[in-house]
Amino acid sequence: MIFEIPMTGPVNLHMAHLEMANPALSAFVVPPLAESSAWTAWLEPTSTILIAITVVLLCMIAWAGNLIALPGNWAAVLVLLVYAFLGPETGNASIGYIPVVAAFCFALLGEGFEFVAAAMGAQKAGASRKATLLAMIGSMAGAMLGAVVGLPVPIVGQVLAAILFGGLGATLGAMLGEWHNGSSWRESLPIGHAAFWGRTIGTLGKVAAGAVIVVIAMISVAV
Repeated sequence: MIFEIPMTGPVNLHMAHLEMANPALSAFVVPPLAESSAWTAWLEPTSTILIAITVVLLCMIAWAGNLIALPGNWAAVLVLLVYAFLGPETGNASIGYIPVVAAFCFALLGEGFEFVAAAMGAQKAGASRKATLLAMIGSMAGAMLGAVVGLPVPIVGQVLAAILFGGLGATLGAMLGEWHNGSSWRESLPIGHAAFWGRTIGTLGKVAAGAVIVVIAMISVAV
């Protein structure tokens, strides 16, 4: 057996009674019981570690959602909140509610940064509601395409492509909306340019805030 873990409690008492009552039967029953008890003692801390790792991975997946205009930071906050409520109350894997509050603050900061960037982007340039809506749709489609296609840059190629293509999608969406409202392509170009930078800068701020949330999750389950 790999793990030699001392067994205490009710299992030992049952095994002792079984050995006294029927020595022949105990030769077949006691070893599996001992093995089961050892695995239970090993799995309890191991499962806690696996759950903690899963929480961090879910936060990282949620962070990636920011690249395609999804509320990834809020999803990460929700993951931490559920883990703080249902997870272990003691030990290194317990996190409490302070990291959840900190993650909430950074998610709020990311949303505020994105809002300011959008306000200074296409909306400030005079984009119509239709252009703003199409810019949002275009940014999501472009970011998804960029995440799939990627750029020839090691490790961060998909991330950079999602941000770049998201900005280009916002540009095309805003220009299409203005063109549909009667503006020429030349007239809609400044709005498309503003939509590109508004979306790109907003995404960068939101992604940075999400990265801090991931770090908070990693530190919380490890310390």
